[in-house]
Amino acid sequence: MDVGSVKANGLEFGYLSAGPEDGPLALCLHGFPDSAYTWRHLMPELAAAGYRAVAPFMRGYAPTSLPPDGAYQTGALAADAVALHEALGGGSDAVIIGHDWGAFATYGAAAFAPDRWRKVVTLAVPPVNAMMGAFFSYEQLKRSFYIFLFQTPLAEMALDRSFIEGLWRDWSPGYDAAEEIGHVMECLSTPGNIAAAIGYYRAMLDPSRLVKAYAAEQASASTPGERPVLYLHGAQDGCLGADMVMPGGDPSSVLTQLPPGSCAEIVPDAGHFLQLERPADVNRRILDWLS
Repeated sequence: MDVGSVKANGLEFGYLSAGPEDGPLALCLHGFPDSAYTWRHLMPELAAAGYRAVAPFMRGYAPTSLPPDGAYQTGALAADAVALHEALGGGSDAVIIGHDWGAFATYGAAAFAPDRWRKVVTLAVPPVNAMMGAFFSYEQLKRSFYIFLFQTPLAEMALDRSFIEGLWRDWSPGYDAAEEIGHVMECLSTPGNIAAAIGYYRAMLDPSRLVKAYAAEQASASTPGERPVLYLHGAQDGCLGADMVMPGGDPSSVLTQLPPGSCAEIVPDAGHFLQLERPADVNRRILDWLS
């Protein structure tokens, strides 16, 4: 994979890329606590299929710059994706793929600017309206303790390597995440980067942190949009339980919040970081959908 940088939406984005420069853009967006390297298994497959795969480091994750306006809401992430499409020369044949926070950005970007994307893929986080009913169950609240911790002044002290290792153990049981955690620590190497990663969660629950400049994109992030979506969720996901997202394996609760023609699937023997745990299976499902 190649390393590069590009200016978009007022930020300098670092990114990884693979594939022909003149291929259709495949924009791959990572989540927390993760990095652009989360796509290292998928990107060569996309490149072999003719795509120019680009995985940016999300706003606030080094080497990408910190946003001067302090905006970390979903609307800002969606605006970043649309701006990256423009800056990278994407066309109407581009595809967008997002995991975790990258999935939130993907829903928003696809709904806000549908003409920019031919196909859409999200992993591990369904549309927000699909999970609200079960989010406040006791079991899910236990899984989501970190969201509430991140609303407190203790968050910056808590978010160290040990904490991140614990999240990966809980979210993807049995997976050796040593390489991934090394990349995460590089992305969160300064207090500003740590505050940025926490800022995503603070903007989620604190309306006072919403920047009005992204109001249109913010609204789009909670609408189904029109581009069909492939949604994949790990059967052993320890962050968002599969039993909450698709009770009994029934995808209907997710599909009702996605555009017509969408598909929702459970990936067996996979946790939250399914693209790393089951790369052959996940890559096949994604490439089949894109083709």
